[in-house]
Amino acid sequence: MPFDLPKDMTVILADPPGGPDVMRLASRPVPQPAAGEVLIRVHAAGVNGADLREREGKYPVPPGAPDIMGLEVSGEIVAVGEGCSRFQSGDQVCALLIGGGYAEYALAPEGQCMMVPQTVSLTDAAGLPEVFCTVWTNMMDRCGLQASESVLIQGGTSGIGHAAISLARACGATVFATARTEEKCAAMRRFGAHHPINYSHQDFAEVCRTETDGRGVDVIIDIIGGDYLPKEVELLAHGGRLMIINLRGGKVAEVDFGQVHAKHLTITGARLRPRSIAEKSEICRSLEDQVWPLFAQGKITPETCAVFRFAEVAEAHRLMESSQHIGKIILTP
Repeated sequence: MPFDLPKDMTVILADPPGGPDVMRLASRPVPQPAAGEVLIRVHAAGVNGADLREREGKYPVPPGAPDIMGLEVSGEIVAVGEGCSRFQSGDQVCALLIGGGYAEYALAPEGQCMMVPQTVSLTDAAGLPEVFCTVWTNMMDRCGLQASESVLIQGGTSGIGHAAISLARACGATVFATARTEEKCAAMRRFGAHHPINYSHQDFAEVCRTETDGRGVDVIIDIIGGDYLPKEVELLAHGGRLMIINLRGGKVAEVDFGQVHAKHLTITGARLRPRSIAEKSEICRSLEDQVWPLFAQGKITPETCAVFRFAEVAEAHRLMESSQHIGKIILTP
């Protein structure tokens, strides 16, 4: 299906770095796909915490990434580069990007494109790739969460939190998750958490120990770091795994490594964005095979908090910074 493409497109830039109000609409040439790439007419783009830090100039952008924010989009393929075979022009996809999603057109490696799951709208699909790829590779693959195990998910109403609770519940694990309001605890229960914990008046470690008869939990998904780390190491059961996805609360902590030694613990961390196209493509295939059918079966549903136009991007970033949102924030051209 041939498409008549415009010469230029609207993009969102943050130049110079700073607060939400530094972002502005600008014009850029529509890019052309290289070998192995597809060009997507963007229907929607997901907003992620990395976008906020990149906007502030505090995020280490991988070499070769565009100076346009945006790590995930949904839309229609309008051109394909040499060697592409899975998709063709006219296909609707969602895609994991190294950057460039805050634009009317975005390039993606073909391997990082996925068909939109059945029952999911094209708008909601824009909020799936980054968080579900992150959670799958970290919680299910690297930490090997099993149906007989328990998992604690910190920040359970973030995009990462929603994806982690949904996947953990679907695999049969017992799910603990934290948030700071009763409204958010109700949302986590709706996502599938067995034990929502309101950390404004409950101690997550005490709740987990009580509900596991003192054993502790098998896996912890941490997006906080800092002072949480020593408590989490102490809370892990024998053979437990601590996965550090983010360090909002600080990069330095004093941890009793005697606990790590005695309980045979694993502490690990990972970032998705710098990984190779081959690695990220493999994760995308796992989602299509293992996770997308769960949407079709109604076992997982998307959670979109709000949708903003490109011109309202500052408002979208302010909402994410406020931590008032539940689920994903989406931008549309």
